[in-house]
Amino acid sequence: MFNIDGIIKALQTDPNAQRTAVTGAAGLAAGMLLSGGGLGKLVGNVAKVGAVAAVGGLAYSAWQQHQKNQQQAGAPSDGQPAPNRDAFVPPPQAAYQTEELGKSLVRAMISAAKADGQIDADEKERIFKKLESMPLSPEEKAFVFDELASPLDLNAVASRADTPEHAAEIYAASLVAMKPDTAAEKSYLEALAFKLNLSKGLVEEIHRQAGHEVPAAPAVSPTTYAPTGNV
Repeated sequence: MFNIDGIIKALQTDPNAQRTAVTGAAGLAAGMLLSGGGLGKLVGNVAKVGAVAAVGGLAYSAWQQHQKNQQQAGAPSDGQPAPNRDAFVPPPQAAYQTEELGKSLVRAMISAAKADGQIDADEKERIFKKLESMPLSPEEKAFVFDELASPLDLNAVASRADTPEHAAEIYAASLVAMKPDTAAEKSYLEALAFKLNLSKGLVEEIHRQAGHEVPAAPAVSPTTYAPTGNV
């Protein structure tokens, strides 16, 4: 079984950095409150439950609150079913599902970190060296190498969302892997939400649960997003 927490921890090349390419992703596994990571609500449970469960818990809470908001406002249902925690956080016996979801979340985090070109050649080299020093299998190391080396592909990230719940988790993982304060990052998240078919209200609640500012109305058409910088 893939060591997803170990993979994410390996991405943390500088624990003291205010803004490395993947501070948010690294913080999930390390259980650290990193500036700009939006992880304050997760820190208490991360060390016990792991990265997959931490992201799942964030998405689950956002889903619940969004539906509550809809009911209180008397708004028509957005067609989403009542939340089921197992759909966000696979039970212990569902090892394969947990592994596949973990891979999807790591891919989403790495892709998000590429959104404004933060992962340059030097950053990749530092991550590679960190990976080599960690007790990960050759398959696990190859997985990260391939993801870091691959061009940014928003469609590939979104295609991993095989359920509405996983779509919310992929968005949540992407959000906590960045500090969305640049135009490129904001456009990336707008396009990702569009491709994941997430409602505006749910996206806003994911941001609130992660401790991030609620996004403004899209400045550009989500379908026109194009990556910039070094990816």
